[in-house]
Amino acid sequence: MRFVVSPMWEVGPSMRLMRVGSVHPAHRKWASQVRPRLAAAGLDRGMLAELVPSSGYVPDFLNPAPIGPAPTLEEELARIRATPAGRVRRELDRMAHEQRGLGPLLRSLYADPRGELVRVAEEIETYWELALAPYWPRVREVLDSDIFHRLRQLAEHGAARLFNELHPSVSWDDHALRLAGRPGPLSRRTAGTGLLLIPSAFTGPGLFTRASPPDPPQLAYPARGTGSLWEARPLPRTDALTGVLGRSRTRLLTELDSPASTIELARRTGLSAAGVSQCLTALRDAGLVSAHRVGRRVLYARTSVAEDLCAASAPERP
Repeated sequence: MRFVVSPMWEVGPSMRLMRVGSVHPAHRKWASQVRPRLAAAGLDRGMLAELVPSSGYVPDFLNPAPIGPAPTLEEELARIRATPAGRVRRELDRMAHEQRGLGPLLRSLYADPRGELVRVAEEIETYWELALAPYWPRVREVLDSDIFHRLRQLAEHGAARLFNELHPSVSWDDHALRLAGRPGPLSRRTAGTGLLLIPSAFTGPGLFTRASPPDPPQLAYPARGTGSLWEARPLPRTDALTGVLGRSRTRLLTELDSPASTIELARRTGLSAAGVSQCLTALRDAGLVSAHRVGRRVLYARTSVAEDLCAASAPERP
């Protein structure tokens, strides 16, 4: 048994949130920022949108079993592109049965899996840049914190406590792991070796499983702390940061609580667009800001280093 942070387990569930009619309040701020970008890029009507319907089965090949504890998106996309054609067609057959047919883009994928999987990977990369990359430091912080909590729980109290508090549908009893509501039994003999526990910020209240022997089964569960993921964070003591970064760069760093473009930051701060661009370049060179292209715009976001710096400079709560 091991814990894994998987980018694809954030791609699929977050895309599904975009497909449903209403978004959970915990993710409403994120969705309001991201949805227009996806529509502008055509991803709301692309192949990824057909692969991730608003409900029901999602093909298992979109969640290849992670090899290490924290695979990169590029590593997972390589596994997706290498999916055997027979497996792609089998899983699309299952999807067609549940959805009563396939959309036109998925029919193209069925006809030419090897060629069209390249297109799927390209759409996933675009989706990542638009919807998740600017926010990844925050999301990763929640996932890492969850894993730290679970590992401490496992070390101090054992596997029974870990599983019995993981999710309401999961229980450990008589040396057996039980998943309430799963459509069929999953025996050790047929499931593959081991178990991958994958926290996710976007799964919602449910629990997701993947079983594709001989790979170990995957169990994706809602990470602790997701409810406060998009809450505004305490502003740092700007006087402390100003002495190091300067007034303009400190102001921009505090404004990047949510990703924004140069024009948006200039409008918010009253600085000139040229001045904002110069400051962002300096912050990026220092590893405090990352840039993500969204069509003709570039969104800037705080890196994990900057998040830690701002958190350390924030006033203590009473």
